[in-house]
Amino acid sequence: MPKEIKHEWFYEQPPNEVWEYLTQAELIALWLMPNNFILKLGHEFQLTTKAMPDLGLDGVFHCKVLEIVPLKKLIYSWKGGSGNGVFTLDTICEWTLEPKEGGTKLCLKHSGFSENNTDIFIGMTDGWLKKFQKILTLLNKKKDGNTQS
Repeated sequence: MPKEIKHEWFYEQPPNEVWEYLTQAELIALWLMPNNFILKLGHEFQLTTKAMPDLGLDGVFHCKVLEIVPLKKLIYSWKGGSGNGVFTLDTICEWTLEPKEGGTKLCLKHSGFSENNTDIFIGMTDGWLKKFQKILTLLNKKKDGNTQS
């Protein structure tokens, strides 16, 4: 089983606009999950969704900001489990932004999946592509002057 998910996406917006969707809690909530993210090295935050007992997940992902290179890179841990304090999912999300002519290339590397995470890995591989598309939709609405989702 592969141990990491890698995706790339191109946005017509400059890096600073894409960066906002990775680093502002209210914008992250629009495309990913409710959260208490703060762009601060070492900040521990949670992403919350509905529980997924079939996958052994209580719906709360415990994360910690590990690296920040403004407008270029954001890395955080991503852990989850059944809520008993034991994490069966212990991964790392690495976002990189690269300015390109006419926009920004956004890359995601989500790594650290174990053999026990096969179903989660499969779901997240496709799930991340849907999230990239959601960011695109939000950025385009912003460009068109419609900030309502």
